Amino acid sequence: MAKIEDLIGQIPNERLRKAIAGEVKALKRTKKFGLVFEEHLPETVRLPRLPVREGELVALKREAGNRLWRVGNILKGVAQCQKVIDNSPLTEDLTEEFLVTDLVVVRSFGDPIYPALVPIDRVGRGERDKPWHILINADNFHALQLLLYCYEDQVDVIYIDPPYNTGARDWKYNNDYVDKSDSFRHSKWLSMMKKRLVLAKRLLKPSGVMIVTIDENEVHHLAVLLEEMLPSFLRQMVTISINPSGVSGDGLSRVEEHAFFCFCGDARPSRLPDDLFSIQEGPQEAPTGWESLLRRGNVWYREKRKNLCQTRL
Repeated sequence: MAKIEDLIGQIPNERLRKAIAGEVKALKRTKKFGLVFEEHLPETVRLPRLPVREGELVALKREAGNRLWRVGNILKGVAQCQKVIDNSPLTEDLTEEFLVTDLVVVRSFGDPIYPALVPIDRVGRGERDKPWHILINADNFHALQLLLYCYEDQVDVIYIDPPYNTGARDWKYNNDYVDKSDSFRHSKWLSMMKKRLVLAKRLLKPSGVMIVTIDENEVHHLAVLLEEMLPSFLRQMVTISINPSGVSGDGLSRVEEHAFFCFCGDARPSRLPDDLFSIQEGPQEAPTGWESLLRRGNVWYREKRKNLCQTRL
């Protein structure tokens, strides 16, 4: 490490020198046991309502992916842009001109963003004094940031239904689809989850419960990630029977998915009433809430549960 640090000291670019030194410092603290994965570059979000100005980080509206540009001069609706990687210009030679109308402003996660809610519509189906709900349609990372302004340490239950990372191009990282051909698909998934779990944890009450559903593709990685991020929580995995006859696929037929229950200090299930576990098997009305999973001996039969309103984070 000393040799590497000497070489870092010879880097003339101060910003690059500090960035590499920070990564090396983090490597020196690497644990000998635990979850090790590539901490990928910050995700980006496109903000189409922001005006394109000189100095802004932008992307082409018509392109997917994370090819980014830094806007230089703008003259008569044409922007001279310099290609960037990690938000740093590559060379002065990699410049192109684009119509301002073809560009969209981009922010990296971690950049100052002040999200706000814009009311879209309202559906009224009950009396004014009945419980009401809000559906937020947004990038879940920034939705969590927004909720922290008013609801930090105030949320009872967080239910997370993330992409299962099956390899079937069912989710994006940095505006690129992640599929089985991506050799970093597991570490990208873990990077995505870690950033959101950090925010979700801050929302929970001291008596809060976090529930995360998952299948076999990431269940083991998720278990270790939750152990590292929620070390003081009681963590319990519940089996969800999705198809008793089995779901065909490679290898053995699968009948289950999983849900991790993470109980904060004051939410330990031992505090539940003694008769919670006394319900007998057989025809009966299914209990509601997260307690229903515990009442069925850690097996959740999907076809027997009531329809519950779930928030997908």
